Amino acid sequence: MGLEINKLNKTFYNADDHTTIVALQDVSLRVDNGEFVSIIGPSGCGKTTILRIISGLEIPTAGDLYIHEKQAEPWNHVGFVFQEYALFPWRTVSENIQFGLEMKGLTKSEKKLRSNDYIHRFGLHGFEDTYPNELSGGMRQRVAIARTLVNDPSIILMDEPFGALDSQTRGQMQKFLLDIWRQSNKTILFVTHNIDEAVFLSQKVIGISKRPGSVQLSLNIDLPYPRDVTSDEFNRYRKEIIDFLNKQNIEQNG
Repeated sequence: MGLEINKLNKTFYNADDHTTIVALQDVSLRVDNGEFVSIIGPSGCGKTTILRIISGLEIPTAGDLYIHEKQAEPWNHVGFVFQEYALFPWRTVSENIQFGLEMKGLTKSEKKLRSNDYIHRFGLHGFEDTYPNELSGGMRQRVAIARTLVNDPSIILMDEPFGALDSQTRGQMQKFLLDIWRQSNKTILFVTHNIDEAVFLSQKVIGISKRPGSVQLSLNIDLPYPRDVTSDEFNRYRKEIIDFLNKQNIEQNG
């Protein structure tokens, strides 16, 4: 087993007006080793909060988190790819990729060897000394993913990593991510608002309800890769997710 969360709850307290917001309520889900799972749901349902708790950036109010069947420190197992790249603008491509390795205390030669491997695998050769503001959005996200994978996490969390990209670049990055996932056999938990993206990438789609968020949909996507987005089978899964989201929007506005 890769990741399991059991009856996860998160309540936020507003010190200004002394009110509380229940963001998550009894969220339970399981992601097996090497599985690609997407989380989808209405805005404000707590999708990002789930990732932040798994990564250790937020502390749950209640519930249990297991990684490889143990209650362990997430930072030893988890890598996080953000929507906004989160690259250091004063560091080159090579220096950005090496950042986590520096934190681990690797030698200069070890850092260079490992970062060069990912630079070549990710099609970044020739851009080693380039700064983030000189790269396209797709290239910056490649650097961000390389910086995460070079640290060899067993679980990769991705929070709408392609949300800021144009549709053509987004499609290219989806195919690129699938290739990387199938080569590395990493466990990926992927948050998206894009239904087509969820069906195209995932082995399973988890649907989170309106706030307080809870798991209301667990949909296995039984389609071979690469997937035909125009097929009847693909559209059947799309419709099931659309119906789920429409139900949440009706309940939220009702």
